[in-house]
Amino acid sequence: MIACGPARSSLSLMLDKRFIVVSGKGGVGKSAVAAAIAKSAARAGRNTLALSIVGNGMGLGAHLGMTALEFRPQQTEPNLHALSIDRSKALVEYVQIQVGLPSYATFTPAIRAFDVLASTAPAIREIVTMGKVLWEVKTGHWDLVVADGPPTGQIGSFLGAATTMANLVSTGRVADQAKWMREIQMDPEASELVLVTVPEELPTTETIETLEWFDEHPVVASRSIFANRVLPRLNTDSIGSGVVADAASLHRSLTAEQAIWLERLPTHLDLPFLFGAESAAAVADRLAGSMGALIR
Repeated sequence: MIACGPARSSLSLMLDKRFIVVSGKGGVGKSAVAAAIAKSAARAGRNTLALSIVGNGMGLGAHLGMTALEFRPQQTEPNLHALSIDRSKALVEYVQIQVGLPSYATFTPAIRAFDVLASTAPAIREIVTMGKVLWEVKTGHWDLVVADGPPTGQIGSFLGAATTMANLVSTGRVADQAKWMREIQMDPEASELVLVTVPEELPTTETIETLEWFDEHPVVASRSIFANRVLPRLNTDSIGSGVVADAASLHRSLTAEQAIWLERLPTHLDLPFLFGAESAAAVADRLAGSMGALIR
């Protein structure tokens, strides 16, 4: 298993890669961390694309301060653009690029049939989606592509799309695409999977199980763990009595419980619990600030 530690150089090296995909159990702050990574890279001067792989992209969009994300990249701040993948549009774009069909082909019966296929066949869904994601990496237009990926229960099938494609088709353009997709994912200097967790029992257990799955299914070369919402250790021993003392006692018990779960994780980067964040965009900005402090 390969995991990135909390050292400043490790985070800097991660932002020097071309592709980062972020996953995690629902509710751990996956979209916030993806947005923060993208913001950190952009503010370090890298031309960055943040994209949402599944859903309507509103989780990532909200953390980037956008009311909606479209299929075409929209600029959210200097050096940072964002989009949300629409499978049917991604499939049309793929056919146009690979076969050379004009834009009006979008309305042909064949394209509508492919659209139905892409929306109903599980393996095709993942292939079309990851094909679009990694195509953005391959074009070289972006210094870094940061993907807000599916939750841990689904991330394996998405990252395994290239292998699935290679097993289905052995020759031709589709096979060639599977080859370069897998080459990007399996290059430890190019790609990184970031698993986001929080120091609690269920997210920690699911993260460890996901790492074990990737040990058995090598579909991405480099993996890291970000522990989100980690409470700071405070000197609360000298606090007297009353409400403040009760709050201090609660803080001590919570940090002690978090420490138990953090000890069970492989090497990880800790991100702070954010008190008083008023919006999703504020959360991402403050997380990006924490990451930026590690880089500087």
